[in-house]
Amino acid sequence: MSQHTPNELTAIFRRDHDLLTRLKTQDAHYARLAEEYHEVNRAVHRHESEAETVSDDHAEALKKRRLALLDEITTIVERARNADAPGAAA
Repeated sequence: MSQHTPNELTAIFRRDHDLLTRLKTQDAHYARLAEEYHEVNRAVHRHESEAETVSDDHAEALKKRRLALLDEITTIVERARNADAPGAAA
C-alpha cells in the first residue's frame, strides 16, 4: 500500500529540487514555511483519505492555510529562481 501524500512541495516544484534543498538550508523563513506546509498538507491528506475525522470547518481552514502557505512559498521559489537566472543581478 502506497503512503504517497499528494501536493508535496517536491512534486509541485519538481524541476526545482536543488533550489528547494538550498532554500531549506539557507533561508530560515522558507524552512519554517515548508515545515508548516508539510504538516498542514499531511493533515489535509489524512482527512481526505478518511484516516482522521475533522469537522468540515476545520478541514476548510486547513485547506485555506495550505493554499496561503503555498502562495508564500511560490513567491520565495520564484524570487530565488529569478536570482539564479543567467543575467540576473548578483
